[in-house]
Amino acid sequence: MSVSRIEAKSPAAILAIGTANPANCYYQQDYPDFLFRVTNSNHMTELKDKFKRICKWYSLYNTYMHA
Repeated sequence: MSVSRIEAKSPAAILAIGTANPANCYYQQDYPDFLFRVTNSNHMTELKDKFKRICKWYSLYNTYMHA
């Protein structure tokens, strides 16, 4: 298997450095309730409890989401 190689005519340049955080920020502790409400899955209580435990275990403070 051969790999074709393309040579650049100029050196690479870094255009920007930063983070991209969407405008929608949810607290990790509230995210399971939000997700199950939006997806109409509130009747799945066992799965919701499991997801809450997972979110608590990750110890993240915020969840960012594109809407």
